[in-house]
Amino acid sequence: MDKISLIGLTLGVAAILVGQVLEGGHIASLIQPTAFLIVAGGTLGAVMLQSPVRVFIDGMRMARWVFVPPGRSHVALIEETTAWSQIARKEGLLALEARVAGLADPFMRKGVQLLVDGVEPERLREVLEVEIDAADAQMKLGAKVWESAGGYAPTIGILGAVLGLIHVMENLSDPALLGSGIAVAFVATIYGVGFANLIFLPISKKLLAHVGQITSQREMLVDGLVGIANGDNPRIIESRMRGYVV
Repeated sequence: MDKISLIGLTLGVAAILVGQVLEGGHIASLIQPTAFLIVAGGTLGAVMLQSPVRVFIDGMRMARWVFVPPGRSHVALIEETTAWSQIARKEGLLALEARVAGLADPFMRKGVQLLVDGVEPERLREVLEVEIDAADAQMKLGAKVWESAGGYAPTIGILGAVLGLIHVMENLSDPALLGSGIAVAFVATIYGVGFANLIFLPISKKLLAHVGQITSQREMLVDGLVGIANGDNPRIIESRMRGYVV
């Protein structure tokens, strides 16, 4: 669990609600189902319209990374790769074949399998780097789904505000209906700007940070696997891989 994400979201929402109360307002006045429907539904529709199905689904699936980061730590990956290099140095590359089936990460499994198959080091690097670049581009597209939502939400909020004002103008003769129309108008704007800056854009930046970490780990792994294929000393491999850790 990424606690800082939970703390940040809670702090951001709480600051707005507490500020509303301190200003003498009521939290209930910020709860407008109509405004929520306009902003949430309009933003979702716009994002779905601009995104291919696969990209949209990837973006939704990646959202869990905000609270449950993907992958493993750099240190754990370094330790495991160093252990492989020690096994390969003592028993040969074929001794790693028994480890392939137990690897959950498809990229890692593919890399070790290529190593076991005796692929030339440079060819090994070339094959895996192509996959790294493709996966990096795909994951970034998924993260940008949330960035797009952050761009659309404020505009949809303004649209909701205009709709609320139209409702007000249509009912000027009935003062009882003016309050609800004005509430929808202003709350829709709050929802649009709030969702964009408290949820959508931060999620996008967080996902891009995780994508960068995943790509860095994979590049580090490729460096380690190439070192094993070249027969480098395990200490040299470990030292080179630790250079990726900031």
